[in-house]
Amino acid sequence: MESLKNKIVFITGASAGIGKACAEAFAEEGAKLILAARRISKIEELASSLKEKFGTESFTFKLDVRDRKEVEKSISALPESWKAIDILVNNAGLGRGLNKLYEDDVDGWEEMIDTNIKGLLYVTRSVVPGMVERGSGHVINLGSIAGHEAYPKGSVYCATKHAVAAITRSLRMDLLGTGVRVSSVDPGMVETEFSIVRFNGDEQKAKEVYKGLTPLTGKDIAEAIQFCATRPPHANINEMIIMPSAQANAFVIHRESE
Repeated sequence: MESLKNKIVFITGASAGIGKACAEAFAEEGAKLILAARRISKIEELASSLKEKFGTESFTFKLDVRDRKEVEKSISALPESWKAIDILVNNAGLGRGLNKLYEDDVDGWEEMIDTNIKGLLYVTRSVVPGMVERGSGHVINLGSIAGHEAYPKGSVYCATKHAVAAITRSLRMDLLGTGVRVSSVDPGMVETEFSIVRFNGDEQKAKEVYKGLTPLTGKDIAEAIQFCATRPPHANINEMIIMPSAQANAFVIHRESE
């Protein structure tokens, strides 16, 4: 098992949900954290909490991964002591809407494509050259079962996660022999802010998604990501699909009746 102590871990979308859970999991193992998200107050609060609980060193900054210039500027401006990123967790992502393609909101498409695909690419492009130069590193992308199978009313979200899967596999081939590993963790139903965001703040509608079953939590996914990150250098988890025990795939879900 590879020690995470003093490793520099960069987590995007670290303000809540899986990103926040990852920060907590890595902090507990003694890692140093670069935390970035659009909601700067949330990540500063998280950094303070982790400092108090684990003595964690954190570097925080506001980041919208959709903005290429902001990504490039922020990462190139990291202090020297934070530049040697060991692990990149590309967590920032979202879903918008659950509608038939021909009735869907095009603005939601733009937001998903810009965040889930282009944002991941911008951050990866800015971080990976340093890993290659140092001959070590690990990129862990947050995928989805939506990257393995398409489902009705989710065509564009599924397309973005299929893109993440393709980028992950291709990047792994590009990096072969460099000492840099590439993994993806692909969850099924996880109860975070995801469904609230997807339904534009409609909490009741979001709760219905998980009705009658016990969904995964952000902590479940963070533990899977941590497992990928702690394999010895000669081993790589290419992809890990993790779902609630009540879910067989995107379509087949067992719900207990009330």
